[in-house]
Amino acid sequence: MGEGEPRSLAETPTWSVATVMTGMVAVCFIVERSIYRFGKWLKKTKRKAMLAALEKVREELMLLGLISLILSQTSRWISEICVPSSVFTSQFYICSENDFDELGGGDVLVNQTQLAKSIFGSSTHTCSEGHESFVSLEGLEQLHRFLFVLGITHVLYSFVTVVLSMIKIYSWRKWEHQAHPQDLQARRSRMMRRQSTFVFHHASHPWSKNKILIWMLCFIRQFKGSIARSDYMALRLGFITNHKLPHTYDFHKYIVRSMEDDYSGTIGISWPLWAFAIVCIFVNIHGLNIYFWLSFLPVILVMLVGTELQHVVAQLALEVVEAVGPVGTHLKPRDDLFWFKKPEILLWLIQFISFQNAFEMATFIWSMWQLGAHSCLMKNQFLVIVRIICGILVQFWCSYSTLPLNVIITQMGSKFKKSLVSENVRESLHKWCKRVRQKTQYARSLSVCSLDFTVDEFEETLTVGTLSRTVSTNSLDDLGENETEAVVTDELPPDKTNP
Repeated sequence: MGEGEPRSLAETPTWSVATVMTGMVAVCFIVERSIYRFGKWLKKTKRKAMLAALEKVREELMLLGLISLILSQTSRWISEICVPSSVFTSQFYICSENDFDELGGGDVLVNQTQLAKSIFGSSTHTCSEGHESFVSLEGLEQLHRFLFVLGITHVLYSFVTVVLSMIKIYSWRKWEHQAHPQDLQARRSRMMRRQSTFVFHHASHPWSKNKILIWMLCFIRQFKGSIARSDYMALRLGFITNHKLPHTYDFHKYIVRSMEDDYSGTIGISWPLWAFAIVCIFVNIHGLNIYFWLSFLPVILVMLVGTELQHVVAQLALEVVEAVGPVGTHLKPRDDLFWFKKPEILLWLIQFISFQNAFEMATFIWSMWQLGAHSCLMKNQFLVIVRIICGILVQFWCSYSTLPLNVIITQMGSKFKKSLVSENVRESLHKWCKRVRQKTQYARSLSVCSLDFTVDEFEETLTVGTLSRTVSTNSLDDLGENETEAVVTDELPPDKTNP
């Protein structure tokens, strides 16, 4: 074999092959064991929502691995598909012909073709005159690498998002402790003072009385911080009063569980996000600068979401300006306060913002890796740097401020989530209900098994209604299996089948 020619595996020393295999297996084993141990810890601490999120990360990595396997095995077959050269017009190129001439694209493409052939093996197939490969070997290899970068970047962005949001939410824990004073008179006095502050902050400005100017006011307020202590206290009391929960209910634990549930439902690249990525790749034509315009989309969306969340709080405060008594008892949480009466829309937008930021970062890394710093995608390096810095700042702001604010304010809808009670209480109720169904066929006992009901659909539910009326001095989070069973059993009708 001549010097410089690529070697086949049969002509490669076994020690070099074994070294590469050892490195690959070691890295994969470390990653797999780390994920396994982290999942074991989540299961031990009964964080089922976070465990479900981890499973989605595994699914995303498995999907990327499957795509990688399919691309590596079918790349030669795809490159042998020939189509007429007339369909390959420069109109649909990422870079213009002038950009290729300035870059010296001929030498670059030849080098990349040799690299692809060394990876996939040389092919004797050539298209006839007037025809070209549907996608070349080097194009498939670059696509392979882009998908890999996109998946890793999205996983890292998702991890950073949940860490920053949890740091912010856990900082509210001290306010929950302050909401549980032992002296009832001191509790009422402090409650009145802080809730008066809540109304003053959100309803005293002259613009708050105007239906148009209030949106401008809410736009400005989102930059002052995530949430104040008076806001937390008022929203907490409003939620507890609206859903008839004991005043000692641990609202902060509910917020944490709700955050985990939301995170487990939004992590991963869903098919609409994959469709969005494909459309972006399709319309990324030279002259349109589509990635430049898309870089403004997360900024616009995060400001819209923040303004809407502040508007919901302002509406709740304005409704109680003329009310007498504790403010929280007059808050009226409902879905009408949100866009299209769907609070979950805001979470979908936050998920899209995170994906778009990850997509832009992945595009930047891939362009630097595959095309170089002087490619057409990096032509105006100043604008590229501004886009990347803006994307990082938007992601940080969305994770540390907007997402935690969304978690607490979306609780002001008509419905509450199954995380209203802790996991051990839910398991106790399901076990108890399973035994009850073996003895009786009452419809009332069947309602205990569902924790996904809403207050407006069934106000006096057996599970939460009974617990809130009977256990006024204990938190729903602290009930064990025996206590839960005893509380619910007291409210059941006698079993007529066993007199």
